[in-house]
Parts: sequence; structure tokens; C-alpha cells
Amino acid sequence: MKVQMKKNGTTGRYPAGALLISLLTSAAVLSGCGTPTITKHGMEFRPTDLQAVQAGMSKDQVRSTLGTPSTTAVLGDGSAFYYISSTDAQKSFFLPTEQNRQVVAVYFNSGQTVDHIANYGLKDGKVFDFVSRTTPAPGGKDEGILKGLFRNLGKQQLFGGG
Repeated sequence: MKVQMKKNGTTGRYPAGALLISLLTSAAVLSGCGTPTITKHGMEFRPTDLQAVQAGMSKDQVRSTLGTPSTTAVLGDGSAFYYISSTDAQKSFFLPTEQNRQVVAVYFNSGQTVDHIANYGLKDGKVFDFVSRTTPAPGGKDEGILKGLFRNLGKQQLFGGG
């Protein structure tokens, strides 16, 4: 049994050109869904920027070298500046998903000069310092802060992530 479709008041087959145009249009629409838009937020540092921060520098010197920190904390007998950066990916109309987060921490001693610097990110699902190549010690002075800064990594952001 042969099935014929009606088009424009006549019966017959649809032309091959219409099918080709339909397939090309569908492919173009779907290809737009496959390429995410990448958005970077916060401070992005080069290794030379971080090497410019040396032990003994004052807070003002660190601010002039790296800029204003994203957040600060008082830790025991010292304090810390945290510079946070993240990378989001968003496909077409879907909510953005955070792909990466880095936290540069500058630790100050009780004399308010730089004690040391750390560059935290996630490695194998754990917070990892890419400078000392270690994970923060459990119960460390800023363990709770670091866990909080990495808690929502990979989750979709509402309202454009902004």
C-alpha cells in the first residue's frame, strides 16, 4: 500500500530539496546547543603575578601587586586575603554550570606581613594547593573557609550566575 501525503492541495511526494533544507536547519539549531559559552569571573593570575608576592610584604604591597581581594579572613594570630576566580560554561538556554574554581590565598602573620601564599583548586575532588602540592590539613586554621569556597563547584547557577 502506497501512502501519499497532501501538500498545497495536491498529492505526491515532497521534493528532496525541502527535506535537505529541513535537515540542514535542524543540524544548525542542534549544533548551537553543543558549543558552550565560556565565562570567566574574578581574578586570573599569571605565575609571574604570584611570584611577585614575597614573604615579608605588607598588605598594602600585596594589594598594589594583586589588586583588592575577593574576601578576607582573620585566622588565629594572622589573617588572609582570598582572590577567587571561576569559569562557567553555558549551552544555549540552559543554566550555566561552573567548570573550575581557583582560590589564591595570601597568608599574613601576626606582624601583618606575608607569611606564605597558596593557590587552591580541586584535584581528584579534593581541595589542593598547587604551590606546595598538598591538600590542606584537616582541622587547619582555614579549612572551613576553603570548604565553603569550593562547596558549590559544578552546580548550576541561577539567573546567569552573576
